[in-house]
Amino acid sequence: MSSDVVLSVRNVDKTYTIRHNHSDHVTLAEMALERVRHPFRRAERESFEALHDISFEVRRGEVLGVVGRNGAGKSTILKILSRITEPTRGEVAVWGRVGSLLEVGTGFHPELTGRENVYLNGSMLGMSRGAIQDKFDEIVEFAGVEKFLDTPVKRYSSGMYVRLAFAVAAHLDSDILLLDEVLAVGDSGFQDQCMQRIEELRTSGRAVLLVSHQAKMLRSRATRAILLVDGHLHLDSDVDTVLDLHEELSRQPVARDPDTIFRSSPLWGKQARFRGLAVAAEHALLSGAPLHYSVDIDILQTLPPLRLTQVVYGEGGVPLATSFSPYCVPAGFRGPLHLDVEWSTEGLAPGAYSLGLVLGTGDLFNVPDDLDAVSPAIEFSVTAVDADGTPADWRPYWGAFHLPAPTITVGDAAGPPP
Repeated sequence: MSSDVVLSVRNVDKTYTIRHNHSDHVTLAEMALERVRHPFRRAERESFEALHDISFEVRRGEVLGVVGRNGAGKSTILKILSRITEPTRGEVAVWGRVGSLLEVGTGFHPELTGRENVYLNGSMLGMSRGAIQDKFDEIVEFAGVEKFLDTPVKRYSSGMYVRLAFAVAAHLDSDILLLDEVLAVGDSGFQDQCMQRIEELRTSGRAVLLVSHQAKMLRSRATRAILLVDGHLHLDSDVDTVLDLHEELSRQPVARDPDTIFRSSPLWGKQARFRGLAVAAEHALLSGAPLHYSVDIDILQTLPPLRLTQVVYGEGGVPLATSFSPYCVPAGFRGPLHLDVEWSTEGLAPGAYSLGLVLGTGDLFNVPDDLDAVSPAIEFSVTAVDADGTPADWRPYWGAFHLPAPTITVGDAAGPPP
């Protein structure tokens, strides 16, 4: 192993256990009553593999970009590196101090002032009070929060919070700095300031791991990148090669297996449920082009007519609009059903999106009864220019609450409900 390696990850796996029918009890009496009512009920558990056989090294003076879709395992690997959680298998070796900023305010105590949190973070890195004091003025100047140093940080705005948090993480004596998409909170001036600081850390021999969806920033600052896909290390190469592949994969719609999605309501999936999803292997869709996918559902009880509702989410999981289908399951139907769906992306500006699917009754004007939901179910992207340079005729859709309704063709599904 080279002497300039400061971080080594070897064959790391991380597996979580998900409990599906577990309900939290507020009091001991409630827990006892639940045990009396259901003495033989056992929590259903499922193993979810967030990371599988991850191996890479980081050397002094490297800025390693970590990219991947949401849920690919990026934050999990950073939490393992910062000792917040332990790997299920494999080993992580670190030479030097690790500073991390995994989300806004990580490591800050909300009741303490900005000044007190600077000293708290420094002591957590093993620094003496004198060493922290030597860096204190530089931290405060970088963060620009001089007037609020003796104010509890719980009263800070998100911008003030992240400026101070980044200043502390980037100026205290850490050999490795872990950053997880926190720079998106600051304005463009602050982001430029942070990028300059990252370059200073690199030239001084520090190592930086930078998780970000901002390709332009990674291309300008990262010296190498890795791509995570569904918890696997898909590619470890130069920045341009990794980002080009990541952007290509991001343009392909992706469907989730409904059985791997946690159903947050214990009633969902009992009367009717999603059994399977499939998406046509299309690349980035021109705005207004159709998205094709199919859904297999099981109707387990006699029900009124049902419709499929799409909830459209933008980047960061922000809900944007709802699209109701006509009724697609007739009243009284029981058994498996296959739905082929075509939905126009008319009105969607270029960008990354996801769809949440809800099976239920009702509509915007009648209180719906949701029977099952998968969110996010499908990830896709919309572009204004096709791969051959053909421009899209993009016009915003001016509906107040809805995007165009999906067109659904009903067919028979193979096999009985399990």
